[in-house]
Amino acid sequence: MRDFSYIAATTIPEAVALLGEKGESARILAGGTDLIVQVREARRDVDWMIDIKSIPEVNVLDYNAATGLVLGAAVECYKIYANDAICDAYPSLIDATKIIGGTAIQGRAGVGGNLCNASPAADGIPPLIVLNATCVIAGPNGERELPVEQFCTAPGQTALQKGEMLVSLKIPAPESNSSSYYLRFIPRNEMDIAVVGAGASVTLDAAKETIVSARIALAAVAPTPLFAEEASALLAGREVSDEAINAAAEAAQAIARPISDMRGTAEQRTHLVGVLTRRALNGAIQRVQEAT
Repeated sequence: MRDFSYIAATTIPEAVALLGEKGESARILAGGTDLIVQVREARRDVDWMIDIKSIPEVNVLDYNAATGLVLGAAVECYKIYANDAICDAYPSLIDATKIIGGTAIQGRAGVGGNLCNASPAADGIPPLIVLNATCVIAGPNGERELPVEQFCTAPGQTALQKGEMLVSLKIPAPESNSSSYYLRFIPRNEMDIAVVGAGASVTLDAAKETIVSARIALAAVAPTPLFAEEASALLAGREVSDEAINAAAEAAQAIARPISDMRGTAEQRTHLVGVLTRRALNGAIQRVQEAT
């Protein structure tokens, strides 16, 4: 492992100033479960690690049934699924946080870091997309917000500009008769990287028989996690049925751009998009219908 310098920032302005000063040779350290491995394996050159764990804003975990969730960029996974109110409101987020690495990793890793790592196969990103999350970003010119589906721009690359950092994620309060679901396919238990991941959220009418709206997101089938916008729109106003769900699954397959690698072929991944999209939608619908 190459030498690097370590700085512990205590405020957002300090971290932003350090990022601007050090430039491309600096990286934010929060959980570090991806960054440390990348540096150790010489896959990322870092001269400066800027530790943000002591900054209050990135550690906020605040859920309000009326206004939604503010999730700080450095909040560890285990704190999310240890909160019963968050588990009830955002089940797809819980589906994901419980499978990001193992228990030890979940004690350090956060959803914000999972997003900033920008892996196409990241488990934490599809739930954020289907939950309509917004990124709160701080930089030299102040604060800005960005829809989470626009945050990842390429494998390992994000929309963050020079001197910018992710501060938190804002997730709207769930609507009545709504729920969400995330699942993935992995080739074997020893390889903890999705071949395909699929998330879905749905809002049903009062009778729980018609889909008012839906959002579908995919992982590991394109250079970035995908918001399947057209597939999602196909479900609005349709009765809950296999026909409607199959149509959305086929539309999701149509936007997938998978590659073949050691984890699976492009053909297998395209097939899995259909299978997992159907399961994610049915899972979200079932959660709504079973809720009292």
